[in-house]
Amino acid sequence: MGLSAVLDLQEHRPWPLPKGPWVMTQCWCDLLFAHWPMDAAAIQALLPDSLEVDVLDGKAWVAVVPFRMTGVRPRLTPPLPWLSHFAELNVRTYVRPKHGPKDQAGVYFWSLEASNPVAVAAARGFFHLPYMNAHMSCESRQGWIQYESRRTHRGEPPAEFKASYRPCGLTNKTDLVRWLTERYCLYTTDPKGCLYQGDIHHQAWPLEDAEANLIINTMARACGIELPTTPPLLHFAKEIQVVIWPLRKLA
Repeated sequence: MGLSAVLDLQEHRPWPLPKGPWVMTQCWCDLLFAHWPMDAAAIQALLPDSLEVDVLDGKAWVAVVPFRMTGVRPRLTPPLPWLSHFAELNVRTYVRPKHGPKDQAGVYFWSLEASNPVAVAAARGFFHLPYMNAHMSCESRQGWIQYESRRTHRGEPPAEFKASYRPCGLTNKTDLVRWLTERYCLYTTDPKGCLYQGDIHHQAWPLEDAEANLIINTMARACGIELPTTPPLLHFAKEIQVVIWPLRKLA
């Protein structure tokens, strides 16, 4: 789907597109959502003071999300072969600003691994996001995505992920599934504690149910989170085109 078509699809959004020009586009491929319900108070304790955990039926949720990036490029710039394709893996939850647009609930990232050190440096510097260097691979073999990641970022706690996963049929988009996945902004803080919002846009998630074999997963533990022993809620997306706007300082 082309960018013009993506930008024209807005009926699913919970609020209108930002007024200013977007600054970056990228495609997320072979993506797995692995979600676990968590105690809301425990998650709140791990958030910046400017954010409050978003809950559904009293539960917070934490996700580990592996995928591939392709076609990463700034506005008016063609993709560069050595910069625009790499693996990424994040640990996230869902939040609202304590002082700001509470109707615009979004994503908060504790960590984001990437296999491209240039992208890591740029994201840390320009978007105030906790990107970290990692050795990563993401390959399709006999219908399964084989994914491995081992953090190599100096000064950060070790973290590792190894899994195989695949889609297994179209999902029933329940209220919970929409609540977990249809998020159109992120929140982050700079070293001084100032809060920023970054808007994104894409079509409604083309989700499928998924199955996964999580062989090693210490990603959340490295962030101070002990995941439940219950199986995660799993969803897969083959490909989605994403448009990104610059950060806006809120407080």
